[in-house]
Amino acid sequence: MSSAGCVKNIEKIKMVLEEDYHASGLNYHFLKVGWYNEKVTKPFRLNYDPNAAAFVVISSPEMFEKTFIPFLLKRHCIGEGDPLDESLANHLKSLEHKLDGCHLEILQDYQMQGNTRKPRILVQTAGHVSGAVYFYQRKDLAVDPWPVDKRIYGVCLHPRYGGWFALRGVIVFPDVLVGDVPRPTPVDTLVSDEKKKELLEKYNFNWEDWSFRDVIPVESRYSELQKQYFSTVPAERWGHSSNEKAS
Repeated sequence: MSSAGCVKNIEKIKMVLEEDYHASGLNYHFLKVGWYNEKVTKPFRLNYDPNAAAFVVISSPEMFEKTFIPFLLKRHCIGEGDPLDESLANHLKSLEHKLDGCHLEILQDYQMQGNTRKPRILVQTAGHVSGAVYFYQRKDLAVDPWPVDKRIYGVCLHPRYGGWFALRGVIVFPDVLVGDVPRPTPVDTLVSDEKKKELLEKYNFNWEDWSFRDVIPVESRYSELQKQYFSTVPAERWGHSSNEKAS
């Protein structure tokens, strides 16, 4: 699609995305491609101009009722892919029209690089450098309490939603280049090593009980319907197998 009429003013793009948030429950947080590339190793770097504009896509608790359920109600049948992934891809693609045909590329959290098992985008790192969330890892603790050979996965917290959100991907605007702008700093809501340890242990060892999501006070949570959906084994949601994870 030609980008001749593209809205190339970054502030106007932000306004359009902010309006979309109110309708869809999807949050968009700005970052430059170069900020992300500085934080990842070569296999994960994005092949765009370092000044290219990008936005991390976060689904707030309201996304399920505002975007996913309406998508299902409009569909006569569900395809072979995951319906939630499909609904989000469909919605994000529609942003081109709202932005006057501006060329954008969507990197979703479940996509892999070619035939490899490497993700196209490390969404937790992207979320952290955008300032939208804080990516907590074992290296954040002054004293590591776990055995060296014990794998401890990192987890992000949102300052408003705690763990009641999901990082869905990144939108890149290859033709929209941004000059020097201040880098946002993610909010570290956990003031002590003990709280960080609590979060990482809840996430790694008891993620199914949802408790890691409430380690800080939150403004909103998933609805009971949404919790029931994500608690259901993916293969039983639609009568066929799915790669969807709890989000």
